[in-house]
This record gives sequence, C-alpha cells and structure tokens, in this order.
Amino acid sequence: MNDKEALKQKIIAALKTVYDPEIPVDIYELGLIYELDVDDDGVAHVVMTLTTPNCPVADSLVMDIQTKIYQVEGVTDVNLHLTFDPPWDKSRASEIAQLELDML
Repeated sequence: MNDKEALKQKIIAALKTVYDPEIPVDIYELGLIYELDVDDDGVAHVVMTLTTPNCPVADSLVMDIQTKIYQVEGVTDVNLHLTFDPPWDKSRASEIAQLELDML
C-alpha cells in the first residue's frame, strides 16, 4: 500500500466516526461519500452529499467532517464539495448499513 492509499484509508476510518444525526449509521457506510482522493501534497478531495437537501444539520455535519479529516496525520488541506447530483438514495448504502437499517 503506497502512502496516498494509506492516507486515504486513515481518512475513511475518520469518516466512519461521523454519523448522520437521523440515521444510526456512519456517513461512509451510508454512501454519502461519492468520491475521495488524496493528492501528492496530502490534500484530501472529497465529494459528498446528504440524505436530503433540506438536512437541518447540513452545516454542522460538513464542519464535523472537515474537522475529522483535518485531524488525520498527513492531511495538509481538505477540499470538500457538497453535491446533490445524483441525489442520495438507500441503494448507495453499503450492505452493512442496509443490514443495520433493516433494508435487506
């Protein structure tokens, strides 16, 4: 595993500590992270969504995600882009999340 991949795995571990306030599953397993990349300079590039565009805690959730990523050793900056295209739906959730939510 190269350094960028190792850093990416550490970021994923950090993302798995952030939970959607309305659903008892972490944002990574929910499928809210559409893209995650780390460049050679340690900048984390994240494209994510929320379960709904009208999420009442959108601002605090995004701030929490950025904070968790910044805390990962080796990350120099975070470029986080919030999108609603395509909109999130339950099919994006991992099998683990679907089991947790009794969706299977």
